[in-house]
Amino acid sequence: MEAVEVESKGSHGGDGDRRTSRNDRRSSWGCTLLLVNNCLQNTSYFGLSTNLVNYFQVELHAGSKSAANSVTNWMGTSSITPLAAALLADSFLGRYWTITLFLVISVAGYGVVTASASAALQSAVFYAGLYLVALGSALSPVMVSFGADQFGDDESERGHQSSFFNWFYFSMNVGSLVGGTVLVWVQTAHGWRLGYGIPALLSVLAVALFMAGTGAYRRHQPPGGFPATRIAQVVVAAVRKCDVEAPDDAALLHECDGDDGVSTIQGSRRLVHTDQFRFLDKAAVETAGDKSPWRLCTVTQVEELKCVLRLLPVWACGIIFAAAYTQMSTTFILQGDTLDPRLSSFRVPAAVLSVFDTLSIMIWVPLYDCIVVPLARRLTGHSRGFTPLARMGIGFVVLTITMLLAGMLEVARRRVLARHGTYVDADGAEYVPMSIFWQVPQYVVVGAAEVFTFIGQLEFFYDQAPDAMRSVCSGLASAAFALGNYASSAIVAVVVRATARGGSPGWIPDDINDGHLDYFFWLLAVLCVGNFGAYLVVARWYTYKKTVD
Repeated sequence: MEAVEVESKGSHGGDGDRRTSRNDRRSSWGCTLLLVNNCLQNTSYFGLSTNLVNYFQVELHAGSKSAANSVTNWMGTSSITPLAAALLADSFLGRYWTITLFLVISVAGYGVVTASASAALQSAVFYAGLYLVALGSALSPVMVSFGADQFGDDESERGHQSSFFNWFYFSMNVGSLVGGTVLVWVQTAHGWRLGYGIPALLSVLAVALFMAGTGAYRRHQPPGGFPATRIAQVVVAAVRKCDVEAPDDAALLHECDGDDGVSTIQGSRRLVHTDQFRFLDKAAVETAGDKSPWRLCTVTQVEELKCVLRLLPVWACGIIFAAAYTQMSTTFILQGDTLDPRLSSFRVPAAVLSVFDTLSIMIWVPLYDCIVVPLARRLTGHSRGFTPLARMGIGFVVLTITMLLAGMLEVARRRVLARHGTYVDADGAEYVPMSIFWQVPQYVVVGAAEVFTFIGQLEFFYDQAPDAMRSVCSGLASAAFALGNYASSAIVAVVVRATARGGSPGWIPDDINDGHLDYFFWLLAVLCVGNFGAYLVVARWYTYKKTVD
């Protein structure tokens, strides 16, 4: 931060310009290495995870149910560990050293997995390597926060920072595409030894690239200590002073002295007082005998908790979004399994169509960055085109359109089914005489929704989080996605129980030709509309964070 402030002053004319230019080039080089690193990590991760269930069945001789449970348990662990890494980065190690540590752990994990696959070692060894990978691959919230740290606070750099979030998500999807296709093909055609050895080599390369950029990184955000302690201190101090009247003048509340804008929380700027959650202001009211941090807190410490409380409703709206989004890997596939998969002499599995979602993202990211943002900037006057809240809201609307498209396709599919029945091909497969490629539009629109909402979440949670909690708050996005999966399961369970009564097969029976999957998609569209309405209320209520200059 200090480096950015010096650059922005520009008090030395040409020398300052040259210094700024050197720092810009250094920052660009550092960000480029981080994006390549992110791509390599995701290539390795998806190269391991995409075909993992087959490894359990073929090499470890697990049954279908046992293999599926092993994979879901591992993926569930992979969804939790990012919050642990983020907490470690914000509290104790800082982002640079946390990334370094977890990259080394991932190398160890991929090495153990490769050794196990090569030497046919016991399953316990493979599991040990697998869970080391789950721990070492937990870097997304820390990596994206560290990348965003490379930019300053002036308007030009904030524009570059917004662009970084777009390309970070782009690199993630490039990695998932390569890992989920090329490496899976290697595993199928050339065996597990090479198929898992390549991710191991890529993980080593990721460490080398990250270390190579050490001199180019800006590391101005030191760890600020355990955030839960500061939050607890505010709550305890406010409760202890519940009978104290908070003054109307915020200047009378306790804050550290100094004109540098730095708070008592290491590496954090002071925050401007806001009028929301006024009860918490009592924690910053000075009374006799206030010597303990559990009795008197600074305004910045109070505002830090207010920031988190303001983020939670926005975060909660993301859960329903994720529940609808996850249909891409569940009901979309059920729908596709009944459609004609033939493309000339090839048969296209329904799950493969998700590649159109990835390709859509890879097209939409440069379109958004190079065309949509400049056009929106002219219309809104905002330096980033849209505010993060507006950007996420657009994604909510786009995903609603996706559910409507899926429902319309299901109506059309059922009409074809009613008129022509099902066909049975030479392999004995039964399908409705309607091409599976009619699903492509809904996958493409899902990709557009991701570019607006998921990338908007990355930007929003980083931008609006307290300085000392940015990694943790960035991890909230992945937590919302995990909860969205649980919410989707709960919605399906409720629908099945409510509709499958009195001999009726319900909306989602084992054979969806007997059900009404279109009704389920209409229900999700209604939930998306209701969620968007709630989001508009939250967005209108939300107060953006402000720092003391």
